Amino acid sequence: MERKKYVFWQDDDMWLGYLDEYPDYITQGVTLEELKENLMDIFNELNSGNIPSARKVAELEVA
Repeated sequence: MERKKYVFWQDDDMWLGYLDEYPDYITQGVTLEELKENLMDIFNELNSGNIPSARKVAELEVA
């Protein structure tokens, strides 16, 4: 199983978050579990190729 890092926070009664790899795609959930499900949906959608020109964060090794 692959693991992905994500950032999340609670704002009033909602949980908000995004995948580290795709910070432009914020989602929400009423519970933390719902937020995780929504993040998995976004990940699957972004990696399916259905979203053209999806911006992604990566690291570059420099000398």
